[in-house]
Amino acid sequence: MKKSFFVGLGVALLLAGCAPQFDDGEEEIVQDKAEKTEKAIIPKYQISDDYYKMLLPFEASQARGLVVSNLNTRYDIEEFETGLMRISQKDFNQDKYYFKEGQVLDSSTISKWLERKYTNEQLTEKKLKSSDNLGLNPIDTEKGDIKTRNEKNPIYLAHILEHDYLIKNKDNQVSLGGVVIGLALNSVHYYQKEEYGATYDTSISDQKIESEGKKIAAEVLKRLRKTDELKDVPITIALFKQVEKSSVIPGSFMSFTHVSKDGNSIGKWENVDEKYYVLPSTDAEKEHRDDVTMFKKFKQDVEEYFPNFNGVVGRAFYVDDQLQDLNIEIPIQFYGNSEAIGFTQYLTGLVMEHFPDYVSVQVSVTSVNGPEALVVKKAGEDEPFVHIYK
Repeated sequence: MKKSFFVGLGVALLLAGCAPQFDDGEEEIVQDKAEKTEKAIIPKYQISDDYYKMLLPFEASQARGLVVSNLNTRYDIEEFETGLMRISQKDFNQDKYYFKEGQVLDSSTISKWLERKYTNEQLTEKKLKSSDNLGLNPIDTEKGDIKTRNEKNPIYLAHILEHDYLIKNKDNQVSLGGVVIGLALNSVHYYQKEEYGATYDTSISDQKIESEGKKIAAEVLKRLRKTDELKDVPITIALFKQVEKSSVIPGSFMSFTHVSKDGNSIGKWENVDEKYYVLPSTDAEKEHRDDVTMFKKFKQDVEEYFPNFNGVVGRAFYVDDQLQDLNIEIPIQFYGNSEAIGFTQYLTGLVMEHFPDYVSVQVSVTSVNGPEALVVKKAGEDEPFVHIYK
């Protein structure tokens, strides 16, 4: 097992902007839950202004683990949740609201909603009631050419994620103050012509993803309003486009809408201008030539340290067409601890030299033995964080 040590560089412990914000201490509150009240604890520390405090003891989602089987890649799984939290901050301020995993939609409900809608004939064949016909995806009549059916009526909705936000009143009680729902939508629909046959795919345009997503969102809102817990609670719904299974970058949110506590229909949608790129790549070159040039110069300098090495890959995150975060992976094999230290020192200098102050950069150095080093430069900070695994 690798041990760890830190290379001190000024304020090296400010990892990812997560310096603990010290409060007066833990606070005990009363949590209002349906027909009963329970005691809960507000944590003593908040690791960053970017995150919400979560009440203790932790209460897992009613649909815990379902996202892993429904989304295509680990990148989408991570971005779907963290991106939804970013959208939540637009309507539910971190200073006033506390985060809790979704408690209203359970696994069974979500699974039923993710199904295809049935025809009356299919309901009869499957011996189901009309009340079981809850699928939000298009009908497949199961008649005719499989390719045509799947291209005409693909699966649009891949997953539903619920985040709950609690708010405290003057009596030191917290209750549900808002709910944010993420709808993960497919950009590629996968299907099989035979049960154990080859897998085929059909692409779905952004325009179609968004139009179908908005239709689904309207129905989801209608159903949520019928639940006792959410009949008079503000609800935000966001549309997330997940990428193909082979992608090495995550998808991104397309748009969101906020419905007031007494609203029963969706009005205005707001666009979300977020996107990930692989660096270097043709797409990034077309859209952000200067940033790609900057990355290539960094890559070239890294490769000069090890002349036969060319494995530097970046994942760039843009908001409103502006580079915000850059995650770089460098898989390399060291043949001694001094070699690792020397390379990490050189790498740290390159990070500070090549990337502008407004960009957060994280560089992960790995080998067949696992992580070797980590260099983090947060936007606006003069000193990086450096960690070497020993």
